[in-house]
Order: sequence, then structure tokens, then C-alpha cells
Amino acid sequence: MALRELFLLDPEVVFLNHGSFGATPRPVFEAYQEWQRRLERQPVRFLAGELMGHLRQARQALGEYVSAPADDLAFIQNATIGVNLVARSLVLNPGDEVLTTDHEYGACDNVWDFVSRKTGALVVRQPILLPVTSAEDILEGFWRGVTLRTRVIFISHITSPTALRLPVESICQRARQAGILTLIDGAHAPGQISLDLGALGADFYTGNCHKWLSAPKGSGFLYTRPEYQHLIEPLVVSWGWGENNPFQDGSKYLDALQWYGTHDPSAYLSVPAAIRFQAEHNWPAVRQRCHALVRQAMERVCDLTGLAPLYPEQGGFYHQMATIPLPPVADLPAFQKRLYQEYHIEIPGILWHGYPFLRISVQGYNTQADIDALLDALSELLGKPISQIEPFSAL
Repeated sequence: MALRELFLLDPEVVFLNHGSFGATPRPVFEAYQEWQRRLERQPVRFLAGELMGHLRQARQALGEYVSAPADDLAFIQNATIGVNLVARSLVLNPGDEVLTTDHEYGACDNVWDFVSRKTGALVVRQPILLPVTSAEDILEGFWRGVTLRTRVIFISHITSPTALRLPVESICQRARQAGILTLIDGAHAPGQISLDLGALGADFYTGNCHKWLSAPKGSGFLYTRPEYQHLIEPLVVSWGWGENNPFQDGSKYLDALQWYGTHDPSAYLSVPAAIRFQAEHNWPAVRQRCHALVRQAMERVCDLTGLAPLYPEQGGFYHQMATIPLPPVADLPAFQKRLYQEYHIEIPGILWHGYPFLRISVQGYNTQADIDALLDALSELLGKPISQIEPFSAL
């Protein structure tokens, strides 16, 4: 059976936007619904008596998948929640600096701006120039933003607007030597690339399971190194916090984050089903095929427009998602709308630093026909290769 048939996506839509919210395969969605049915059959027994054991088993499967101890992982709704948890727990003072990049996800930029207003700390957004050349250049260019006042480094593992994989391992290693805390936004990493959180070296790492791992919506995690778990404060204080906790699960870190009132934990408990699904379908081979389709799409669009790609051929700077330059368009939202309404292609247009881009995501359900459909549509909308376009310049 083709992988497309195992997903619930509308067959009339060319879906090239897995990166925004993900898509869940039928077997994983069925496991999710079964957890919901178990919850509804006996809510008191499930939530008050069984849930902690189910969460432990799910964390164990996740821990094996990301190479981290299960007790250092807390399930949360999504990576933005994880960024909030860390950013709003750290003690920052006026003049302290949080170093980040100009490639970060807008919601997480908002988190640090919010914290900056409350604490007087400064958010420093170090530019990373495009097109990229090497991981070493990214590292050195980013590190030029470090000062004696830098207290926290916050960067994405794979950036949202530019789909760029950053050298987080090298950055975390250098930050540890300098005594700077690191928080990595891994919203797009689990499922798209292999993860070894122990080797990566981040102090805090937050990821989504509902995107590239294709678990149900509302499943993410926060990893915290044991020596910093005492710093994390819950965004919602409930029964899991304090001495009179009836839902104890081994540590104050887990207790405070896992129980914050009545909620449906089925998305968390379905993460092992998503891991099994990918294992059963040889996901390393699926990733390779998807990367080849992304590379082909990027090359063909760049041939069409005459614009240079953002990444070199080699170096692992992009995987199943890539951001592709477009020629100037008068109204990017209208352009994206035409792609959907006239060609049934779901793909986001992104305006970054004043330049228009398409961000293409290719998951296991996508095929060569999807790439061909995109190129046919762009050929009609953009016309023949355009010779009078200013080349994409370094930003």
C-alpha cells in the first residue's frame, strides 16, 4: 500500500506543507482514538489511577527515540510551550543578554520580547547570512554576537522561515565552555532528522512530535538536563506542584509539568504508535526519498526563476523541507491563494527580510507527481525563465 493511502489527507490537494502542522497516519490516528475511548470509558480510573503509568511508558519510548533518559523528558503540547516554560523560568536581570538569530519562529520571538519587557534583559538577534556557505561560517558568524553579558543562547535546530539546519552541537559545546545556558527549539527536528540529545549537549531542548514524527496534534516534549530541572517553573500551578501532590511520578520536574488539571493526554500516549509506524515503514529510506524530491523541486524552481538556492548541494543544511526564493511578486498572500484555489496546491509563501519565498515540505505521502504539479503551476504563474530579475543577494 502506498504511504499516501495511509494518511487522512484530502486526495484532491497537493499537500506540500507538512511543516506547518504535520499530518497523522491512519494507524496512529486510530491509536489516538483508542486512547480517547479508554479515557471516556472510565475517566476517574484512567486519569487518577492509570495515567502516570501510561505516561512513563510513552516517555520511555520517546527517550529511546531521541536518546535521552525518560525522566528528563516531560510531555507538553508543543515547542512554543517549551520555549515559554524555559524563558519564563530563568532569572534574568536588566542588561543580561539572550542571543538568538534572525531566523527564528515568530511566536518564539514574541516569547523573548515578552520576557525582555518584564525583566529588562536584551534580546540580541544575530544575523545569519544567506545563501549559507559552511557550518563553520554559521558558527563563527553567530558567535560574534556573544558578549560578557550573554546569559542564554536560543536557536532553532531547523529554522522555520528558512528551513536551515543550524550547527547546534558546536554552538552548545562552545556555550557550555563559556558558561552560557542553551535552549534549542527543535520544532522541526524529531522525525525529520535523527536525534541524540545526550550527544547534542543542550541544557534545554523542546520539540514537536506532531510535525515530522506525525503524532497527533498537541504532542511535544521538553528535555531538561538534570542539573537544571529545579529551575523550571510550571506555567500553570495545579495538583502536580507542591508537597500535597496526589499524582507523583518520581520528580518535582515531571510532577509539576505533567499534571495541570483535567485535559486529554491521548496525543502524548500516541507518540509510541507514531514511532512504531515510522519504524515499520523504513523511515530512514523515506527521509532519503523525500530529501531527493525536495532537492529536485528546489533545483527546478531555481532553474525556472534564475535565482540561486539558499543552500549548497552538500553539507546537510536542509532535509525534508526547504525554502526557495521567488522573483518579486506584488502580493505574496494572493500568489499563495492562487496556488491553492486554481491548482489545489497547499504550500506556504513566506516574506523574510522583504524577500518572497516558498517553503516546500515533503513527507512520505508525497510523490513525484506532487513536485511536477508544483512546477507546472509555477511555470504558468511566473511565465518562462525571467532574465531581468535581480539575483538573490546575501542578507
